[in-house]
Amino acid sequence: MKGINAIALALTATTASASLVPHYFKRASSLASAAPPVLLTQLLTRAPAHETSPSKQKNYLMFEALLIRGNRFQKLKINTVRIYTVDNSQNHDACMSALATAGIYLALDVNTPKYSINQDDPAPSYNADYLQSVFSTIDAFHTYSNTLLFFSGNEDINSVATTSSAPYVKAVTRDMKNYISARKYRSIPVGYSAADVDTLIYQTADFMNCGDDAMARSDFFAYNDYSWCDPSSFEGSTWQAKATYFANFSIPLFLSEYGCVKTTRQFQEIATLYGPQMTPSYSGGLAYEYSKEGTAPPADLYGLVEINGNSITELTDFGTLASAFSNTPSPTGSGGYRPSGSPAICPTQDSNWNVTTGSELPVFPSAAATYLKNGAGTAPGLSGSGSQNSGPASVAFASGSSVAATGTSTSTSTSTSGSKKSAADGRVIDSAPVMACGLVVAMSTLLGMALL
Repeated sequence: MKGINAIALALTATTASASLVPHYFKRASSLASAAPPVLLTQLLTRAPAHETSPSKQKNYLMFEALLIRGNRFQKLKINTVRIYTVDNSQNHDACMSALATAGIYLALDVNTPKYSINQDDPAPSYNADYLQSVFSTIDAFHTYSNTLLFFSGNEDINSVATTSSAPYVKAVTRDMKNYISARKYRSIPVGYSAADVDTLIYQTADFMNCGDDAMARSDFFAYNDYSWCDPSSFEGSTWQAKATYFANFSIPLFLSEYGCVKTTRQFQEIATLYGPQMTPSYSGGLAYEYSKEGTAPPADLYGLVEINGNSITELTDFGTLASAFSNTPSPTGSGGYRPSGSPAICPTQDSNWNVTTGSELPVFPSAAATYLKNGAGTAPGLSGSGSQNSGPASVAFASGSSVAATGTSTSTSTSTSGSKKSAADGRVIDSAPVMACGLVVAMSTLLGMALL
């Protein structure tokens, strides 16, 4: 949950042109030798979550332009950026063109502080107003050939209490995929970035990949992992246990954040992340974070650079990460790629997992049906009134992909209003026009992800 925006970086060079070749997920696992070209991605994140003033936001925006014009992406050998919040009412041509010219793909989160699922009381926040904002973001970015993937949520499920929000997050994934299909857009992958909570990570992953409805299952799964604190190892961190559990996971899997700061960072995990112990199941990850934020630990420990106005100073971790990437060879052959796999079994309710609906999900709001046919319309941007309280307290649940088109239901559940907390709360957002393409940057490498 450290970052809002992220930048993915590749270990291999990409075409530096204003139009990059679109990539598609193929099946499970990481590298596909029959998928030309294999995309190796490293992600970079910058997260000024404490900053909300328009002037500071504008500085971050100017920084993005400066960063793209500079050579730091090339020095880190990156090829993808993750951005957590964008203004979907603005034109992003300049930013996306600059990224494409630098050979950079975009991994984009679709939520904003005002338009997102309330993890503590999800039912009222899942509504047509919210989906209109989500769909507007898809509208704004689907035409760019370097839009790599969409995140439907980030760390919404981070405690036993918030597991009840899981069906709503999964419904958003379903709705996004159905919207992309209904609007006949390029098939851009949609998935979820999870919190690495030991008692929840496996249930969360399985839930996002279970059920008979292919449109409701995630196209990929990612999670934020800080269990490897140097000096550590595959066995000494939680990586061995997770690699064993996910050995037969049927969709692409990667780390959406990593880079523990409890000890001096050497980024020793990179060699393992792209080595034979991980690549059969994992597609790399995102190192956190690009710029130094805050003035006290741990917030001030993650940055690779320090920004003062338009000046950028490389910190020790920048060179350390660059060396770690440079010294790590790209996997060869298929990297352990598996051509097939089966969806997971939906987790059952227990003391840690408070989801009682199985594979049933909230019914697509009938008021949002017009968006599938006519498009999302005028985007609310970052100045809209918000959607957290726009829906009813009771939400009907149903199974089957038809719920997105028909709005019919077979069962209902009711939630009661509680404290309004969104997983996007407190994150700095981009209010400047035109170049509204990123605020937080995380770095890492995604190994192929079975991309075509």
